[in-house]
Amino acid sequence: MGDEVKGRCWHCGTGLTRVDYGRESVCPRCDKPTHCCRNCRHFAPGRPYECMEPQVERVIDKTRSNFCEWFEPANDAQAADTGTGPDALRTAAESLFRSG
Repeated sequence: MGDEVKGRCWHCGTGLTRVDYGRESVCPRCDKPTHCCRNCRHFAPGRPYECMEPQVERVIDKTRSNFCEWFEPANDAQAADTGTGPDALRTAAESLFRSG
């Protein structure tokens, strides 16, 4: 049952299973930490502490492993579109000034 894909790596998009999200676990493909803010469903650039969870403690480096108790793996759609790339930022800025 542990082989079912629960989410994707924030860095390379590799499918991750439940056991791949341990505190010290890394992605089997790119070696990036999996239990980190960028891999969490609560990750939200632009929000306080870049997190949807209002009671979260601040984590400075969103790509490093952490002890956050609110961590939940992001679903495939969230992992694929973190909204932090240059094109995503430009699109978000432009949408602020569109009339409509």
